[in-house]
Amino acid sequence: MEQRMSSSSQPLKAEPVTGAGFDPAHVPGITPPVSGPAPAAEPDPTEEETRAEETSDTAETAGASEALDAEEAAPAEAAEPPADGPVFEAADRRARIVADHAGVRLSLDDQACEFRWDEIGAVETETARFGKRFTITVHTPDRRWYPIEIDAPSRSDFARWEAELDAVLDAYFEDGDESKDSAQAGEEAE
Repeated sequence: MEQRMSSSSQPLKAEPVTGAGFDPAHVPGITPPVSGPAPAAEPDPTEEETRAEETSDTAETAGASEALDAEEAAPAEAAEPPADGPVFEAADRRARIVADHAGVRLSLDDQACEFRWDEIGAVETETARFGKRFTITVHTPDRRWYPIEIDAPSRSDFARWEAELDAVLDAYFEDGDESKDSAQAGEEAE
């Protein structure tokens, strides 16, 4: 190997090294080789007007979305008048169930789901043989089920919760058998 010691010598010009080892964005055959920076083009006056219009539209949209966010932040229950009928509510540190005139709402930590009464096929309850877990499962007509387990403060709460949930289901849940019974009663009357 030969070295030059003089200051007048210029470094050898070499081609830039390309390849995935030197440029992670370079994949031969898939991506085009990276070229120098794109030349800056002078903006058209019409583009500047368009940007100004978009900025004003964005400001108006942001104001409207803030108003919508404020409306959504208000509790949904405040919008609906409270019903005089029975309400079932049970909760522990993580899970919560509310059944009232609007339907059944389940929540676990930060996840929540809501079912209207016409979306529910059945509601099933189960108590643990040992321990204090009360399980409520909401079944939908499309064969899906959504269980939630609630830790009761004591096992004596199970009977009270069952009675409260039965009262809500009797008041709001329309079972398919009732419509069959009323249809049969109509046929018998004729």
